Amino acid sequence: MRLDLRDIIHVPDAKKPFQFQLDLSGLDFYGSQPIVRPVLAEGSVTNHAGALVLEGTARSELDLVCDRCGRAFSREKAVALDSLVAQELEDEENDDILLLDGAVLDLDEAVSTAFILAMDTKNLCSDDCKGLCAKCGANLNLGPCGCKPDVDPRLAALAQLLDEED
Repeated sequence: MRLDLRDIIHVPDAKKPFQFQLDLSGLDFYGSQPIVRPVLAEGSVTNHAGALVLEGTARSELDLVCDRCGRAFSREKAVALDSLVAQELEDEENDDILLLDGAVLDLDEAVSTAFILAMDTKNLCSDDCKGLCAKCGANLNLGPCGCKPDVDPRLAALAQLLDEED
């Protein structure tokens, strides 16, 4: 979506709202495509004493796979949009300022960049996910697997003594 800001660029305290959906379903993250539903972006661009500020949120429901136990789950992802908007940069070090194309802001690029950069590199179904047993592959969230714990090789002789007593 391209937002024309011509009517608020030179008007202090003017505001231009926006709301649209963005399809990011084709993006690949580490071999999966978790963004299967549209990303809903809503907010506004406001002229604060000559400085244009983009504020809003972008949200979508993600279909993920837990990195510990392999269970599929869904989670809502909400990303805050908060950027300055300018017609030109005074120096090249301000990468976080969005540039206008004439008087038009490309919201698709701004929202997709913010949403992609906010994606997690590790996804867990819950903070206390126990994962899988390293020996048998059982899901430890469902209960203990029955595998005997590994014995430290330095204590193997003591473990044999305990086994002989049983």
